[in-house]
Amino acid sequence: MRWHLALFLAASFAAYPLDGIAGEKQIANVKELAGNWRGLVRTEFGRESATMVVEEDGTYKASTTRGTLTQGAFDLRDGKLRYQSTRTTGTASLSAKHAKTVLTMMPVDPTADTGRTEYERVK
Repeated sequence: MRWHLALFLAASFAAYPLDGIAGEKQIANVKELAGNWRGLVRTEFGRESATMVVEEDGTYKASTTRGTLTQGAFDLRDGKLRYQSTRTTGTASLSAKHAKTVLTMMPVDPTADTGRTEYERVK
């Protein structure tokens, strides 16, 4: 019975090798982040929908549906993507998940009002 499961899994990964698996994408320049993003963020009011616009120089503005505004900037240091905003400072990563580009931001010191945030690129 176990070999049936192993055979099924092997066939599934052969047919759909990246389906459902997130793969981190390396970036060489913050210009690659430029564009519109949407996601859910933590605020003092709980989780809220948010939009973020990243400029080619790495600066960004993010706002929630309630109007909370955060401004900041991304930069690459020693090959690692980092950010600093009016609310938090932390690391960021870009990945592909379910044929979508996902930007994940993780503050250095998460609190009840801040935490890991994932944005999807808006096409």
